[in-house]
Amino acid sequence: MNNKPLNTKREWDEIEEDSFKTLSKEEMDALRASKPRNFSSINSWWVVLSQVAVTLVIAGACFVFSSQADKSVYTYSALVGGLIGFLPSALFLMRIEAAKKSVKRSPGGFLAAVVSGEFIKILATIVLFIGFALKQPDLKWIPLLVTYLATLKCYLLAWFWK
Repeated sequence: MNNKPLNTKREWDEIEEDSFKTLSKEEMDALRASKPRNFSSINSWWVVLSQVAVTLVIAGACFVFSSQADKSVYTYSALVGGLIGFLPSALFLMRIEAAKKSVKRSPGGFLAAVVSGEFIKILATIVLFIGFALKQPDLKWIPLLVTYLATLKCYLLAWFWK
């Protein structure tokens, strides 16, 4: 490991120049043509749809594998956990879609939409957790939290789909 400090401006400039290369439009088009998968994007609604699917799978597993007396409460708890996972995500995406359709499309406006969308998402998650905890005291927290965390992991699936 080199612990030598960068004392001169010249050393810093040499490192900075080697760190990246600016591509021309032709080079960028050639790169896109050679590796189209690296430049593709997925529809964000597929992530929300996968969250709904994971919720239904876990709720189905809770229904199948729980005892007869606890079937409904475990299944319901798993469904609530999934709802707390995917509903705020859907609200966030609706906020982003509204910003994309806005007449005033600007980078600052889109950034404001992302920030406000994240605020809506966090607020909705907190309100849903508190609301269900207060209104449904018989919920089982383990299936609820397992399903909630599984819906959060669906964001990682987007990387694998791409």
